[in-house]
Amino acid sequence: MPQLDTSTWFLTIMSMTMTLFILFQLKISNYSYPLNPEPTEMKTQKHSTPWEMKWTKIYLPLSLPLR
Repeated sequence: MPQLDTSTWFLTIMSMTMTLFILFQLKISNYSYPLNPEPTEMKTQKHSTPWEMKWTKIYLPLSLPLR
């Protein structure tokens, strides 16, 4: 049974690691980031609901006037 030749594994792994590192660096360098990021103000939207147009009042027993 022949032995597995592992003498080139170190060179293969190191070259693969360097290649991946360079590819990731090139990929990341294509992005443009703003120099001075500022928070944006969120605009609140008013949602119209069907009960806003109607006059409603809930009478609780304790809120009724005394007799």
